[in-house]
Amino acid sequence: MRLRQHPDLLVDVGLVAAALADAWAHVSIEDQPAATCALVGSLALMLRRRLPLTTFLLTLPTALVTDAVVAPMAALYTLSFLSRHRFLLAGCALIYAVSDFMPWPWSSMDAAELGQTNNLFHLSYTLAVAAAPVFLGQLVQARRELSLRLADISEAREHERLLTAQSVLAKERAQLAREMHDVVSHQVSLIAVQAGVLQVGSQDAETRQAAATIRRLSVQTLDELRHMVNVLRASGSSPTELTPQPSLADLRRLVDASGIEAKLETDLPDELPPTVQRAVYRTVQEALTNVRKHAPGATATVRVNHRGDALYTTITNTAPTRQAFALPSAHHGLVGLAQRAELLGGTVTSGPTAEGGYELCLELPVGRNR
Repeated sequence: MRLRQHPDLLVDVGLVAAALADAWAHVSIEDQPAATCALVGSLALMLRRRLPLTTFLLTLPTALVTDAVVAPMAALYTLSFLSRHRFLLAGCALIYAVSDFMPWPWSSMDAAELGQTNNLFHLSYTLAVAAAPVFLGQLVQARRELSLRLADISEAREHERLLTAQSVLAKERAQLAREMHDVVSHQVSLIAVQAGVLQVGSQDAETRQAAATIRRLSVQTLDELRHMVNVLRASGSSPTELTPQPSLADLRRLVDASGIEAKLETDLPDELPPTVQRAVYRTVQEALTNVRKHAPGATATVRVNHRGDALYTTITNTAPTRQAFALPSAHHGLVGLAQRAELLGGTVTSGPTAEGGYELCLELPVGRNR
């Protein structure tokens, strides 16, 4: 049962048995030196996978002093299957051929007989027999390498197919994101704006209440649409759909990772609406980014306070201590913050301070957005 679970061991045991049977048929028990060489050569086949060259050398006396051929030919085949050194294989095949051809003991060799035609044919036959396991081992080795190469090619093609499918999917997602951003988001923004106009201009209380509800739902829908657009535009391997949106709990990490010396002061109520939390987070993020870009060396202070029904977020930075480099910018950051605040019923103001720094202030009504 154990041999069946280890096919390589089963093959080795079979080869040893075949080599012993070959030695039994060609070696006399009375000839103890020859029998010893045949026994050692047969048992050495158990080492052929780990020590192929040593195994071959241990089987050479079998070919020299006996007519048994199974052990040395099996060792030569294994060496050829596991080795890439062509000169070594050629030398081992030649040594085996000479050992099998030369008579034993060498003292019985007659130089005149070596030139006879029969011996020349015998030598050619021995060389062919020695070359056969070498060619067979190299053929099996090449077949194995070809199979591995074909497997690698198949895997590479499968990977290429997946990359192509992901590329097509990314293009479709980007196109869908553009449609949602250009059409759906724009229309929802118009709904929110018109609802705000109706809320302000109507004299009927029920109408104002309905308009306020429409505006609030439109703002929430627009915020979710923006999140979906970001998800669709993400073409990387990270699972963006499972990534939570930033909240006020992430402000400390944002300030610490801003790359500037910044201080955070907060006084926040419990259970703020997610849209308000994201608006505050994005405002602080944009302000700190602007400080890092346009005011190198400056320090910043972030204050988030709750007074009455409003939430105030103020980001103030000192004057820069180094000359700022001209960086490319689309100048859409503050505009986007103002639009986000307007949809939530708030305002964004910004401007330079008397000390040469800059201040950005976001005011959001909390009670209206609950």
